[in-house]
Amino acid sequence: MGNCISRRHFILVFTTAALFTASVFLRLAVNHSPSSGTYIVQGRSVQAVLAVAEAYDLEVSHELPIINSIAVTVESADLELLSARPEVLAVYPNDEFLVAGKSVIQADSDYVILSGADLLHAEGLLGEGVTIAFLDTGLAHRKSLVENTKKDHRLLAYFDAITNRSGRKPSDANGHGSHITGVSVNSAVNKAGRYKGIAPDADLVVVKAFDKHGTSNYADIIRGLGWILVHRDQFNIRVLNLSFGARPKTFYWNDPVNQAIMRLWQGGIFVAASAGNTGPAPMSIGVPGNLPYIVTVGATTDNYTPEYRGDDRMATFSSAGPTLAAFIKPDVVAYGGHITSIMENSTTLAKEHREFHSGGFYFTMSGTSQATAVVSGIAALMLASEPTLSPDDIKCRLKASAKLASDGEGNLLYSLFLQGAGLVNAYDAVYSTASSCANTGLDIDKDIAGTQHYQGWAKKDTDGNYFLVTPNGVLW
Repeated sequence: MGNCISRRHFILVFTTAALFTASVFLRLAVNHSPSSGTYIVQGRSVQAVLAVAEAYDLEVSHELPIINSIAVTVESADLELLSARPEVLAVYPNDEFLVAGKSVIQADSDYVILSGADLLHAEGLLGEGVTIAFLDTGLAHRKSLVENTKKDHRLLAYFDAITNRSGRKPSDANGHGSHITGVSVNSAVNKAGRYKGIAPDADLVVVKAFDKHGTSNYADIIRGLGWILVHRDQFNIRVLNLSFGARPKTFYWNDPVNQAIMRLWQGGIFVAASAGNTGPAPMSIGVPGNLPYIVTVGATTDNYTPEYRGDDRMATFSSAGPTLAAFIKPDVVAYGGHITSIMENSTTLAKEHREFHSGGFYFTMSGTSQATAVVSGIAALMLASEPTLSPDDIKCRLKASAKLASDGEGNLLYSLFLQGAGLVNAYDAVYSTASSCANTGLDIDKDIAGTQHYQGWAKKDTDGNYFLVTPNGVLW
């Protein structure tokens, strides 16, 4: 069985008529919320829903043109009336998101070598000319983060989606954003003379959407995603790292964060998102990792023996599929166990977990956040080698070159719903020539327009086990 799982016959297509019941359910569930709060109100245009907000004298906190929405504070008595207005297509609660990393005690993992990026560094491929955007808790102003290997400034822009301001000096009160950014692009070298980041010469755009506690909400995240789309060409943003998640409450196409991310993928930005840290139970993939188009990343660990690969295993916390829409997730896995990267000792995470801090400005964490940052760095190396690659091309080659964990007889050691296409390798991904093997049978234009949506072929048997089928019978 090949590693590239997404084939045309794995897709079921739904029209908008078939989805009417699901859409109504979402609207009614929101309308009967027992309390007031902040909601995302979506219409045909921002102007249309702004007019509705004015009619009800509602406080507008965010304008979100990327999905034709606004964020407003609504009293429970007005919520049902607001949703019933013909100008309003949908109303979503402005729910909370959390970053996807956790502190750990143990020696650090040499993820650069384990991922094969060091071999590309030796050939001079360092990610130059490619910009990675990180939407997270911000960035510490450390030289190895804001400067590349030539000591040139490479932080092209910093936008605070919480305050809706840009151009200020970057900051990171939580620490998570600096940690994952360092995994991807740290330009410092270790004692052996090897770079500490996967793509140490990549340029950076940083969007702060999470507070000092590592929490955010739909409105701030969507505002940040919209800013990235508007400034895509100005800063040559080719890769976006999303190391956070929330529990899905509906199908992928109904989620407003996913709607915004689909527009970024459609616009030529490769997106890597964390699977989540609530595994290994099935159906534990978070939003936006449940979006079928993007690359969702699970975590593996070297089991604290980086010199020996034979005992590598899936991280026990890594979330598993299938998704609510029956897709295989994660797409791939990467090293995310006991990763040491940059974090100021004054941040929330460092203060709460002094035992995991080096005493300088390095901190050890595990999570699908860190694994996702590995994949984002690899994507930057792929684009530096071949700038014409599309997001679908990158996804195809990452999956086609990944290695499934199996025993000596070819039997899988882990479910496809846990390891996806397998462990990524930077060197193999860069030199892969695979094509047309990602998102086949999916039409993102129709998905965004709402005229068609899609479902995978995962099924559940009477014993509660998940399996895959095709029109020709059971595959796995």
